[in-house]
Amino acid sequence: MAADSKTIVITGVSRGLGRALTDRLISMGHKVLGCARSQDAVRELKSQYSSPNDFYQVDVASDDEVKSWASLMLSLHGAPDFLINNASLINQNAELWEIEAKDFDELVDVNIKGVANMIRHFGSVMVKERKGVIVNFSSGWGRSVSPEVAPYCASKWAIEGMTKALAEELPSSMAAVPLNPGIINTEMLQSCFGSAASNHEGADEWATRAVPFILALGPGDNGQSLTVT
Repeated sequence: MAADSKTIVITGVSRGLGRALTDRLISMGHKVLGCARSQDAVRELKSQYSSPNDFYQVDVASDDEVKSWASLMLSLHGAPDFLINNASLINQNAELWEIEAKDFDELVDVNIKGVANMIRHFGSVMVKERKGVIVNFSSGWGRSVSPEVAPYCASKWAIEGMTKALAEELPSSMAAVPLNPGIINTEMLQSCFGSAASNHEGADEWATRAVPFILALGPGDNGQSLTVT
């Protein structure tokens, strides 16, 4: 690994932006500790990328699962330089009153509680060591709204507020940033945009811009609502 290699924890590495970030970061010599709910995807990542990179099946909505995983990763690798909370769900397009309670609950559990769980168990150690950057993926829909995605909008507006409040609690040597990745052609975008999603760049192309943008974040960016450019 390169002398300037970073240790980076990423959630939701099985597909989309999380997988693209993982591939790009590892190709640049950084260490990625990732999790996903899909055991098949985790198995594939483990076979593709050897130590010191590591991947586990974890549901971020479960505080117990996150606690167990964090304990293992921190004991083996120490506090990460970056914590990237990427794992997220989006609802199927529908008016708010048509969305089942169980679907709303699952989205909130992953998109909001999952981020809090990761900060509770990884972020707390970063704070003790007074170092690192916490990047919570927001969205354009965390700063504006559209019909038929009200639960997703609500969750990303929550991420904006939670991250900005967290930023005020951190030591001056750290940063917490709500980051809008932009509009990228992923399965999530396809679920709401349909075929029009193909008009936007893919995740791998996006990652070539996003990785250097994220790695450049530091204390001077603390609390700022940023967008990958």
